[in-house]
Order: sequence, then structure tokens, then C-alpha cells
Amino acid sequence: MSGEPHHSHAFSADLGDGTYRNPVLPADWSDPDVVRVGADFYLTASSFGRVAGLPLLHSRDLVNWTLVGHALDRLEPAEAFAAPRHDCGVWAPSIRHHDGRFWIFWGDPDHGVYQINSPSIEGPWTRPHLLKAGKGLIDACPLWDEESGEAYLVHAWAKSRSGVKNRLTGHRMSPDATALLDEGKTIVDADRIPGWFTLEGPKLYRHDGWFWILAPAGGVETGWQGALRAREFLGPYEERIVLEQGATDINGPHQGGWVRTASGEDWFLHFQQQGAYGRLVHLQPMRWDETGWPVMGDEGTPVRVHRKPELPNQERSAPATDDDFPGGRFGPQWQWTANPGAGWVREHPGDGLHLACVRGADPYDLRKLPHVLTQRLPALPCTVEVELALDAAQQAGARAGLAVLGDSFSWIGLERGSDGRVHLVHRFAESVAERERDAALPRPAADSRARLRIEVGAGARCRFLADTGEGFQESGPVFAATPWRWVGALLGLFGAAPEGEGAAGTAMFTEFRIRA
Repeated sequence: MSGEPHHSHAFSADLGDGTYRNPVLPADWSDPDVVRVGADFYLTASSFGRVAGLPLLHSRDLVNWTLVGHALDRLEPAEAFAAPRHDCGVWAPSIRHHDGRFWIFWGDPDHGVYQINSPSIEGPWTRPHLLKAGKGLIDACPLWDEESGEAYLVHAWAKSRSGVKNRLTGHRMSPDATALLDEGKTIVDADRIPGWFTLEGPKLYRHDGWFWILAPAGGVETGWQGALRAREFLGPYEERIVLEQGATDINGPHQGGWVRTASGEDWFLHFQQQGAYGRLVHLQPMRWDETGWPVMGDEGTPVRVHRKPELPNQERSAPATDDDFPGGRFGPQWQWTANPGAGWVREHPGDGLHLACVRGADPYDLRKLPHVLTQRLPALPCTVEVELALDAAQQAGARAGLAVLGDSFSWIGLERGSDGRVHLVHRFAESVAERERDAALPRPAADSRARLRIEVGAGARCRFLADTGEGFQESGPVFAATPWRWVGALLGLFGAAPEGEGAAGTAMFTEFRIRA
């Protein structure tokens, strides 16, 4: 379900003078991978338990990106994702173009390695094919070797599921990517590399007669980017650190993908973990030294500002954030917190999002609701606003609002009381709390509508405000947003109600805006 998005330039990394500033994607586009097809670059990222999954971003200059859709309509197995599983699902995908088709591989830590493919980035994409079943299989990447005609797969391991980490497993794969041709072999055991730990996120390439694996180690927040090479796929591999924080303020720097432009320039996109904002995407220049090893950034340390790639000028752009919800449809920037259910959205001829106040046994903990519609929290100071109205058919206990959602959460919105009156409410829950409590005392909302605002300051500190007809008024104390385990904090819209008989009513959202 998608509407026409508003493209914001406020979050573009393009400085307009032939240079760019990192991060090029200042939001949680976790574990990015990139591929070039002709003059076009396409990027995908982890989507974990959110739906639609596998976001698809497009650029022609590697700096200005737009979100063009998703490759995964629903998570499978469907029953496993009927409720939120924020740190499960799609981990660290790889995107490739081979034999006239786009291919995306990923590891689901609880189910195994999947792949989907399509003749076009717009689809139709195949249903997920389980290429290798098992626990703890993550960060999968294929390679079709044009020199030999052979196909390969490499993946890492999640210790939380398998008891194994810090090693990479390689397989020979059928060229149609429907089957693995062997039992697999450990091709890199980083326990044998002094000082290396938590080797993961491998991306597999062929270059200059070598098999190359670009993979990070040392942990998400404090580690480095490594390169490994071997003459044969099964090894032995030699290793080198090719990008590390050094004296910069860019921690990590963590996993990503290498891409070469049509003119032969090399670039590397990776992420940086930034607390509640999640994993922000950076672009690094890349070259090959006289010994044949890659050199990333400024002689191995990340750049903050750099000249843009030598590519045709592109209009400044960034993934959409704003939405008028034309025809009741929402844009591709929005994702549910689980596989969606029928009747959650009510389409209509005009603008505005009509969300059903879905009944549930525990509507008081947003972390457990599958019907929260979310988008990424920008990693820049910004103001978020939306208009909310409740319909006259709203039943007692029904509520709806605008939320900042993570391991802890806070929301501001409207709730219909047992007396039929509508109140403005502001609620929150700490990470250890099992249900919400008031952040401010409820107050009447006479005409069942309110303009809601969140002012996001430095460090993702959020001030909540609302206008019920007398101008914006602050509500409650500042709330410090928090991430989930692997996911940055999210902005969310929702409607919910306690269990009962019949429809609980509708929450109507209009004019969603984010302003830097």
C-alpha cells in the first residue's frame, strides 16, 4: 500500500558545491548493501521484523537517495511474525544483479538463509526461497564467478542461536540459487586471527584474480572494517584492516558494500551505530594500493566531508518522510511492526490515513502491538507533526496517537473515556515497564481532534506538544528516545482499543510532516 511521497531535501547530504557530508543517509538504514546496474545504484538494508521488508533505495550519484519501494511484502513463515519481533527477521541482506535479474539474499537467525529475485527493481519479486535451513545463519552473500561459471555463498553466524560466531562458512551453490551443492566449510576462522573477534557481515567479490571478502569485526560500536583475500574460494585467506575510526568521531565503522562506477571509481557504503538513531549510512572513497589491497576513506580512516563521485549531477533528494496519505494510502517510508492484518487501514477517496482502533488484550504496551505504522527517526534535530481526529463511533477505551517507539516508548494522542468524552493523553513506559503510565495529566479535547508535535533535539531527546484549539502546549518532561536491540528508535502512528464486541472506531491522521 503506497501513496505519493513528499521528497524532503532537508535531509540530503549533498552540500551543493560538489561535496557531500557523511552520513549520506542520516537514519537507520542498517547493514546496507549496494549494486550498480548501468547508470543506476540500488541499496537495500536490514528490516528485521518490520513489514514491508527489504527497502529498495535508488541513486545516480551515491549521495542523493530516494526510497522506491520494498522487495518483501510479508515475512515468512507468516505465523512467526504475526506479533512484533523487533530484533528478528531480515538480517544484513545482500543485493546483486545477475543473468538479467536482481537478487537479494539474507539470513534470518531463527530460520535460515533466504533468497528472492526479480527481473526489475519494481518487481514482481519471487516468494522467499529457503536456501539453507538452520539456526544462527546470518549475513548471507552470493557470488557468481564470471571467470569459472561457478556460484558461491558465504554467511556468518549468530552466537545467540548457534553458539558459534567469529567465523565464515562457504558453500558452492547452483547457478540458479535454488540449492547448495555441498555441506559447507569454514573458510575463515577469526579465532585464529590475533585480535579479531565478532567477524560478521561478509560481502563476497571477485577482483584482480582474487576472491575478496569485505567484512567487519570487533563489534558494531567499536570495531573496524576488514578485507580478506584468497586465490581459491575455500582459502586460505589473508586479512587486513582497511577502515577504522582512528582519530575521527566516526565510531565503528561497520559493514557495508563496495561498488564501482561506470568510469571505474570505487566507493564503499557502510554504517555507523549512533545510539537511538540506529545505524547511519556513510560513503567512503576507495582505491587499490600498489600491493592490491583496498584503501578506504582517508588512508584508512573515515571521511566526514568529501568530493562527490564523478557522476552526473542529480537533484538533491532524500528518502521521503512527509505524507498526506492520498486515497487513504501510506507511502513506502512506513512499515508495520509485524505482518499486517485485514482491515487495519480503511481506504477512502480523500486524503488522510484512517486507522482502525484494533482491539487487543493488551493495548497499553506499544512494543507488543503489530498494528503500529512506523518510520525511521531522522538523526538530525527535527520537528514531527500530524493532525489526529477520532470518529464519533469511537468506543470507550479507544486511543490513537503519535509515538516514539523503542525499548522504551512515549506517545501523545487522544483517548475516549467511559463517559464518552475525548481527552488528550500523554503516556510513556520505561524499558523495564510492562505497561504505560501518564507522562502528563489528561485534559479535555472538546472537538475530538488535536495537532500533535514532537520536537526532537540533540541526542534524540524528545519534547511532546499538542494543540487542541488554543495553540501548542508542552506536555510532560523531555523523553530520551532509546533503540531496540538492533533497531533505532521509530516514529509511529497507531489506533488501539481494549478487547470487546464490535468495531472500536477509527483514528484519522492527516498532514504528517517532519521538518529539520
